Amino acid sequence: MKSRALLGLLADGQVHSGESLANSLGVSRTAIWKQIRRATDEGVRIETIRGKGYRLLSEMDLLDAEQIMQGLEPQRRSAVELVVLDEVDSTNAEIVRRRPESGAGLVPVCIADCQTAGRGRRGRPWQSPRGQNLYLSLGLTFRGSFAMLDGLSLVLGVAVAEALEQQGVVDVGLKWPNDIFIGGSKLAGILVELQGELEEGVVQVVAGIGLNVHMKEAAAVDQSWNSLAMAVPERRWCRSELAAALINSVLRAVDEFAEQGFGGFRARWQSRDIFSGKALVASQGTLAGIGRGIDDSGNYLIADGEELVKVRAGEISLRVQP
Repeated sequence: MKSRALLGLLADGQVHSGESLANSLGVSRTAIWKQIRRATDEGVRIETIRGKGYRLLSEMDLLDAEQIMQGLEPQRRSAVELVVLDEVDSTNAEIVRRRPESGAGLVPVCIADCQTAGRGRRGRPWQSPRGQNLYLSLGLTFRGSFAMLDGLSLVLGVAVAEALEQQGVVDVGLKWPNDIFIGGSKLAGILVELQGELEEGVVQVVAGIGLNVHMKEAAAVDQSWNSLAMAVPERRWCRSELAAALINSVLRAVDEFAEQGFGGFRARWQSRDIFSGKALVASQGTLAGIGRGIDDSGNYLIADGEELVKVRAGEISLRVQP
């Protein structure tokens, strides 16, 4: 039995006896008790009422594959192969495992309620608590050479920003090369990984998106962060609706990028650039200067005196000079 099935029964906020829960899920009352204890250990607030049963106190926002598919644009539904998991090591890794079995021409999409080994840029761990955020990966295919992928993470950043703005989020910022900011703090991150070798002009990519939705505590995170629940508390956020909005926006952007290249995204990215005009310093080396946006390939430009220095994604990281 998976914990999300149990939480689905408790999601109405009513008291449910252990016996009724066991009967509904076809397991023993002992199994129910173990799942209750596991959920509470993971931070879900469940009240145990002696002689009556259990009542969920935490607000639940369960992922629903059917709701996500219904939220996709009609032409996207037949092109997406969606799997929604209770738990996985990494949604990017799951795409790699599932891709050989995916239908021809389909875009495999994996969404998980929890990641046990989520990863960010440069192999850093990505905090992935259960039921709190959105962990989503897509398997994308492009025709051409690896060079055509210059700027892909920036394209995806624009797609995420536009999806959030369509959901009513304002002042969304982009931090080169792959972070989404709001209120001066990190809201989401993108991880693009090449899959396999270049074969006959076909490039396969796994694109992962981590978006903080309900999270309000994260003691292990060592940088300033934000979530939609904290930034826009008046809105009741639904992860399934957000997932559909992100998939729609990403696939639209990928189609445009494959047909027209990066050019159409440059101005859209720069209009949200949080580094523009600020004094920057590289985390490695001695490079420092004023942020001047990106060039036609997605390289970041730094004005070092009268010289414009190009920085490629993956070479170094940039931060605002203290």
